[in-house]
Amino acid sequence: MAINDPIADMLTRIRNAVMSGQTMVAMPSSKIKVEIAKIMKEEGYLEGFETVEGETPAQKILRLKIKYVGERRTRRPVISGLERVSKPGRRIYTKKQNIPWVLSGIGVAILSTPKGVMTGARARQLGVGGEIICKIW
Repeated sequence: MAINDPIADMLTRIRNAVMSGQTMVAMPSSKIKVEIAKIMKEEGYLEGFETVEGETPAQKILRLKIKYVGERRTRRPVISGLERVSKPGRRIYTKKQNIPWVLSGIGVAILSTPKGVMTGARARQLGVGGEIICKIW
């Protein structure tokens, strides 16, 4: 099955897993998805992630372990929202001065910059702008 927007597919799989209370979610792997997962782990939205071999050697699978807080009955997901900003049909770019704050700094904006994929706060520190991939809160 061909996917036009793999990052939106990744975010939708995470959103669906969070809404159904799943602890693991799997998807086809790519470099940008691994970078997004790495940022989500560093920011505390995921417990961990791993890349494993698929059915064929060329096909890799990215497995994400979703983070929850609380006991079994009262547990809540750390991720309360995900939003894809820049889409294949409409790319959204920003200058370093206009990098958005997500929920007044509670959430994270993930950008693709000339210096790699990073959070909005890191891009502000380095003084670079780029394409706003998504927002997580």
